Amino acid sequence: QVQPVESGGGLVQAGGSLRLSCTVSGSDFSSNVMGWYRQAPGRQRELVTLITSGGRPNYADSVKGRFTISRDNAKKTVYLQMNSLKPEDTAVYYCRAVKYGYAYWGQGTQVTVSS
Repeated sequence: QVQPVESGGGLVQAGGSLRLSCTVSGSDFSSNVMGWYRQAPGRQRELVTLITSGGRPNYADSVKGRFTISRDNAKKTVYLQMNSLKPEDTAVYYCRAVKYGYAYWGQGTQVTVSS
């Protein structure tokens, strides 16, 4: 069973940093494409960043230069380092694992950035 579990959300002031983690149960983590999405109140869920099985990252324009995704295959964990946070980054952040064409979502973790 593939189950992503996020952690690391919280409340931070604008300009601050947070690091989110997502640990995925199940085997063969290294073959997963891993992504972070977010959903703010009243808005659709949007892609923030993803990282391929080969370690290649892609970022939404809104977070380029501020957020960094990384993965540790030995720990079956993907990280999202968020720097220079802005109030508009406030959202529930979700981890998604894509394995053999199937997508698995975590339960989400709240990130709140105060101005």
